[in-house]
Amino acid sequence: MNQLEQLKQHTVVVADTGDFETMRDYKPRDATTNPSLIFKAVQQDAYRPLLDQAMRDHAGKPLGDIIDHTLILFGLKILEIVPGRVSTEVDARLSFDTEGTVEKARHLIGMYARAGIDRDRILIKVASTWEGIKAAEILEKEGIHCNLPLLFSFAQAVACAEAGVTLISPFVGRIYDWYKKENGKEYEGADDPGVQSVKRIYNYYKKYDYPTEVMGASFRNAGQIRELTGCDLLTISPALLGELHEASGELHPRVSVEAAKAMDIERVHLQEKDFRYQHNLDPMAVEKLAQGIRAFASDVEALEELIQSEG
Repeated sequence: MNQLEQLKQHTVVVADTGDFETMRDYKPRDATTNPSLIFKAVQQDAYRPLLDQAMRDHAGKPLGDIIDHTLILFGLKILEIVPGRVSTEVDARLSFDTEGTVEKARHLIGMYARAGIDRDRILIKVASTWEGIKAAEILEKEGIHCNLPLLFSFAQAVACAEAGVTLISPFVGRIYDWYKKENGKEYEGADDPGVQSVKRIYNYYKKYDYPTEVMGASFRNAGQIRELTGCDLLTISPALLGELHEASGELHPRVSVEAAKAMDIERVHLQEKDFRYQHNLDPMAVEKLAQGIRAFASDVEALEELIQSEG
C-alpha cells in the first residue's frame, strides 16, 4: 500500500488545488481553494469557461459579483467530484471587517443554497485575525461552518477554539519558511517549527475536547506531511499527493487523542487584549499573517483586473 493510501487510514486527505483532474486522480474527501489557486486556474483553457460563464451571467454587474459567481461555479464543480466539503474564501480585503465578513459569508452560502447545496458541505474561509475569528463565531452560531486559514500563532488557535470554529488551517510551510530564513538552517521531521506548531495545537485541542478540527496546510515537503500523520485533516498540493502516491514504506500516526490526553498542558483563555498581545509576541506570526493577507488580496485584485480587461 502506498503512503497516500496509508495516510488516508489515519487522516482525512484534502486536495489543495483548483484542478479537477487532480481531485479525480487522488480521490480526496474534501477540497480547498483560495484566490491564488482560482486565479491560476482560470488562465488555463480547461477552466476558463467557468470565468467566461460568470462574466456572461453577471454582465454589467459589479466586479465583486462576478468573482463571487466564479468562486461558486468552481465550488459546485468540485462538489461533483469530492464526497465531502469544499472551502470557499471570503475576500481577504475584509480581513479586519467583522460585519463585512459576516455579510459576504451569508451571501456565499446563499448562492450555494440557491444551487441546491446543503451548507454542511461548505466551509467559508476567513482569515484568522481577531475580526475574522469574531465573524466566524457569529457565523457558526447561524450554522455556517468556517475554515480559518492564515493561522500561525498559538493565540490564533486558542481564539478559534473558544469561538467554536469548525476547522482551522495552520500554515506549516510558511512557518517553516520564516524560521529557515531567520536562522539560516534547514529543518526536518519533528524539528520542523511548522510541524511543531500544528502538533502543539492538535494536542491542546484534544486535551481539552475542543471539537474544532485541525487541518495542516501549506506543506513544503512530504516529510512534513508524514510527521503529521494522525492529524484530523491535511490539505495537500497535487505535487505532494503524487509523491506520497509513489512512496512506499510504513506510515504510523505521529499524533493521537490518547497521547494528547496524557499530556500536562495548561488551559488558556483569551480576551481580545490577551489575544492581540500574545499574537504580537510572535514575530513570525505577525509577519506571515500580514504577508498572507496581502498576497490573497493581491490575487483577488489580479482577478478583477483580468475581468476588467476582457469585460
